Amino acid sequence: MLGMLFNDRECKEFDYVLRKELDEMLFDLGDSRLDGEIRKSITKRYKIIFRMYARIASPKQLSKYVLNVRSQR
Repeated sequence: MLGMLFNDRECKEFDYVLRKELDEMLFDLGDSRLDGEIRKSITKRYKIIFRMYARIASPKQLSKYVLNVRSQR
């Protein structure tokens, strides 16, 4: 296990970067032109980034990014 220390400004920046990455991946997953392998790869990466974001976000903020598995099929 690795640990990192962030000051308040760095924590806000990390939060911003993770949110933007999640937004971008949600946008990509909404594209019907993507084939199964690409969608699968994006979903796998999304889950990793989501878990990182879950460590610093409030439940209210986190609920915006919960991936609805049924809509992704």
